[in-house]
Order: sequence, then structure tokens, then C-alpha cells
Amino acid sequence: MDKKNLAFDKFNFILLAIGMAIVIIGFLLMSGAGSSDTTFDADIFSTTRIKVAPVVTFVGFISIIYAIIRKPKDVNTEEGAE
Repeated sequence: MDKKNLAFDKFNFILLAIGMAIVIIGFLLMSGAGSSDTTFDADIFSTTRIKVAPVVTFVGFISIIYAIIRKPKDVNTEEGAE
């Protein structure tokens, strides 16, 4: 398969990996111990879980979308301009 026919280049895959890492970090920030029937854990209402983690996850999803939409530069058009 010719390299110019690929939809993604190396930079797109790097951006996808970074976006996935950011999303995983966001979900890890949201996780934690919850409350049960006998005990109440007030940490479920912490600022990190309620505000920071969803924003981090959203930024990760936006970066993944950008990595998918980003069009790689065509090498042949740069060489043909000479």
C-alpha cells in the first residue's frame, strides 16, 4: 500500500495517543471510593471529581476529534512545486 493513500500520518497517531491518555487520566480522576448503605463518603462531592475531571476528559475528547479531522500534509504537492 502506498504511503500517500493513508488517511493518517505519524503525527495523527501521536495526537490520538495523547488524547486517549488525557481521557484515561480524566476517568481516573473521576473514580474513587463511593458511598455504601452503611457509610457515607463526602469525597464523592470533591471539586476534582465534579469539575476538574469532566473538563480534563472533555479536552481529551476534543483532542481526539482534532486528531481524526486533521488532514496530513501531502508530500507530493510540496515536491511538485519546485
